[in-house]
Amino acid sequence: MSNERRGYLYGLTAYVIWGFFPIYFKLLRPSSPLEILAHRVIWSVAFVALLLSALRNWRFLGRLLRTPRLVGGVSAAALLIGVNWATYIYGVNSSRVVETALGYFITPLVVVLLGVTVQRERLRAWQWTAVGIGGLAVAILTLDYGRLPYIALVLAASFGSYSLIKKRMSLPPAEGLFVESAVLALPAFGYLTWLNLTGGAEFGHVSMWHTALMLFSGVATAVPLLLFAAAANRVPLVGLGILQYVAPILQLACGILIYHEPMPAARLAGFGLVWIALTIFTTDGIRSARTGARQRAESEKATASV
Repeated sequence: MSNERRGYLYGLTAYVIWGFFPIYFKLLRPSSPLEILAHRVIWSVAFVALLLSALRNWRFLGRLLRTPRLVGGVSAAALLIGVNWATYIYGVNSSRVVETALGYFITPLVVVLLGVTVQRERLRAWQWTAVGIGGLAVAILTLDYGRLPYIALVLAASFGSYSLIKKRMSLPPAEGLFVESAVLALPAFGYLTWLNLTGGAEFGHVSMWHTALMLFSGVATAVPLLLFAAAANRVPLVGLGILQYVAPILQLACGILIYHEPMPAARLAGFGLVWIALTIFTTDGIRSARTGARQRAESEKATASV
């Protein structure tokens, strides 16, 4: 198997795991979203610490702690991913799996908007078209829900902002996850301590199966992230861009086919517009990547002939 094909396999596996997360997090009830989040943070720190110890890779901490900009960036990233995880768990366990899927469908469009507003990037005409159609879709879905689809918007905004910060810091995935989880670990531990003291904790009081699944949340968090990182090193950016739609498609299927969440005509129309926007966005990205590759090849050829 070629290196690129292996990368696609890693990436597809990561997105399939993320796609079936609704099933996993629903199994963690009756724990509250905050209790699930706190355990996810604690066990992520524990699992990644074991992994880094096995690899004997702790030198990055010294570099990070000596760089105030990185400390601030990691803290901001930790806050954003904490908001994202909490919102997702709440959405899944309040029977809004379809809306969480919408959040990850519109994330690429939010990332483009962040590029314009924060990075001062200039969009191509087709990118503006995709963003405009995405905005119309959100308006239709707002009318259908009778409110803003706030779970979807918070998921897209938090993960889009998190991605932007991560891109600027360029920390390796395992190290980044460890530090971000470690930042959240103290409040998570404090919350779990309070929950146990007040008798509100479900962990250890439901069943052995429930306890095992809660302990496994660290592995469930880290493994797809590491698979994604392995894919990112082997697969072209355009390929990763297409793979990213696997997870929300599977999440949407879980919401409709397994949990029988409603999909009235207006909501379906809103999702249809989102898919049109993503098709335009992806097609434009593929065309732009091919044009750029061709121009680079021509430039290298011209340089070689001089």
